[in-house]
Amino acid sequence: MNVIDAVDLTRELIRRPSVTPADAGAMDVVEQTLKALGFACRRMKFGEIENLYARLGTARPNLCFAGHTDVVPVGDAAAWTQGAFAAEIIDGVLVGRGAVDMKGAIAAYIAAAAKAIAAGEVSGSLSFLITGDEEGVALDGTKKVVEALLAEGEAVDHCVVGEPTSAQIFGDMVKVGRRGSINADIVIEGVQGHVAYPHRAANPARALIPLLAALQGRVLDEGYPEFQPSNLEITLVEMPNTATNIIPATARARLNIRFNPAHTGQALADWITSEAQAAVAGTGCKAKVTPQISGEAFLTEPGPFTEVVAAAVADVAGKPPELSTSGGTSDARFIRALCPVVEVGLVGTTMHQVDERTPVAEIQRLQAVYERLIARYFAAFG
Repeated sequence: MNVIDAVDLTRELIRRPSVTPADAGAMDVVEQTLKALGFACRRMKFGEIENLYARLGTARPNLCFAGHTDVVPVGDAAAWTQGAFAAEIIDGVLVGRGAVDMKGAIAAYIAAAAKAIAAGEVSGSLSFLITGDEEGVALDGTKKVVEALLAEGEAVDHCVVGEPTSAQIFGDMVKVGRRGSINADIVIEGVQGHVAYPHRAANPARALIPLLAALQGRVLDEGYPEFQPSNLEITLVEMPNTATNIIPATARARLNIRFNPAHTGQALADWITSEAQAAVAGTGCKAKVTPQISGEAFLTEPGPFTEVVAAAVADVAGKPPELSTSGGTSDARFIRALCPVVEVGLVGTTMHQVDERTPVAEIQRLQAVYERLIARYFAAFG
């Protein structure tokens, strides 16, 4: 029997400084550990990104775990009380970049899988979809792997993503959906001129300011079943100019919309473009809108799979979790094209922060949740 210590494996992964797009050997650690458990492993490299798809068994159902080995930069390294990649345990708390988001979850699920395999609970297949491109632009990671698996006809029945979904205390929340996300870059091109002779210029601010007011002035919706209201946030406004007596030729803004299923990314892109063209009408300016749809809103409907996940959490945490669609985006937005997907992981309050950390006891509790989830899943679907 291969016994895996989830805390030791988490520390080993943290010690690989896999800041996107660097891998630093993190994927090798995962692959070697899974191979020792009998998984057939496929490295799927796209661009400079390391990805891994591993499967144990050929029968269905195929329960997949998805996660990412890449992490965000450490920020001010001197501000950390311990080395960001030292993986030190202080008073029962593991400190390190990736401890919560999400090397702890990867280790916990591998340890849980090892126990399930040894206990003969896998009456189908277990698989892992691990990427090194979740914290970056996410173009050569899970998105590409999912596209390849779909093209090959790979059957994946359900997926668990190990994002840190617990909000305040362990096990209080799992994610059953996510809002969509669209970024839009807006450039207004005017005509440069002297501020004293505005009739000889076309000030792009006269179009951009009303445009941003119009975009912010729309109430996108009042919410949607299982989802919070959509929100538009302006993230950049600039009008580069080093002089006080020049009307500059260009003004630029950037915005992000997190939207629920009342909208599609394309419909919002079309609306922004339409408003931009209306704003420049009669001003002598031109507008260019460049949208980037990061993902559409989705929901895994309540049913047997969400019940299995919620019950597994309740087995360990003592009460059922809230089924939520709050928060940002994750790779679940790509996986949902492959199969129903639910996210469950550690408490996320320190993710992306200096001194990212988690009690080692919570890594062990997460392993216990995953053990119960695997057992319940194959009892229900196997």
